[in-house]
Amino acid sequence: MKIPKFLIGDHTEHPDDIFVIHTEFPRFIINLIDDEITWQEDIGEISQQDLEAEMATLIKASSKFYDEQVAFYDNE
Repeated sequence: MKIPKFLIGDHTEHPDDIFVIHTEFPRFIINLIDDEITWQEDIGEISQQDLEAEMATLIKASSKFYDEQVAFYDNE
């Protein structure tokens, strides 16, 4: 099975939060409400500078993915 790069997640105990799951390295879950990130694997081998640059790109991509998905469902 091919898993998409991004998935949207929700949870009844956190109804106001918006979770986007990044399924490729580095795997993480981001809450778009506050940009809190939970890592799903050890990322120790990446330098802090490289990680910050990559995360800035991935946070933008996560937000863009969510906005596109919401727009798709709003148009149906």
